[in-house]
Amino acid sequence: MTVVGLKAQLVEHCDSQVDDRYKKIRRTIAGIEESLFEESKSSVGDKHETARAMLQIDRENAGRQLHEIEKVAQLLNKIDIKAKSDYVRLGSLVYTDKFIYFISISIGTVSVENTDYLCVALNSPVGLLISGKKEGDEFVLNGILYKIKIVK
Repeated sequence: MTVVGLKAQLVEHCDSQVDDRYKKIRRTIAGIEESLFEESKSSVGDKHETARAMLQIDRENAGRQLHEIEKVAQLLNKIDIKAKSDYVRLGSLVYTDKFIYFISISIGTVSVENTDYLCVALNSPVGLLISGKKEGDEFVLNGILYKIKIVK
């Protein structure tokens, strides 16, 4: 498989994860709004006001989550799978002596054609450690030394 094809599959998997999360948050918001509507039909009182306040807090939290997932989706859209670079940056495949990293978003391990790739964000601990590094460079994560073999 070509590097572009591999990156396309990894990005597609990341997109799928983001889309699933987005849909879940939208369902949560819809449920909260329905509950708020039902609460507004209820009688006035302390119990009613407390329930309504709790639902408002839940809606605000879900709104923040929605905003965050939209930012992640925008970040994924910035990945240029055709771009080539000799240093680690967004969209890079980084082959080390221990793992293969795909610098994208933090969703964990993705398997493509029986090979595992760790999808990590550029601002994650490992992303920050390897950002800007080149083939042959080393970094230490959790007391373990890693050597970068290839950057694609």
